[in-house]
Amino acid sequence: MDHTVRSNIKIGAAVNVVQKQDQGAGKLMQGVVARILTNSPNHPRGIKVKLESGIVGRVQEIIG
Repeated sequence: MDHTVRSNIKIGAAVNVVQKQDQGAGKLMQGVVARILTNSPNHPRGIKVKLESGIVGRVQEIIG
């Protein structure tokens, strides 16, 4: 599924995100979506979400 489209991201979905400070390194964090922060229907670098762990980042992969 396309991680740049907001409608593909659901609360409770497992995702891999990249935090702003890790964008250059490409370090991914895995977690469960608690909140969708991006309001626009799509974003070229990925939809910004807050995970249940409190981490904020852009979705790079939708796991399930």
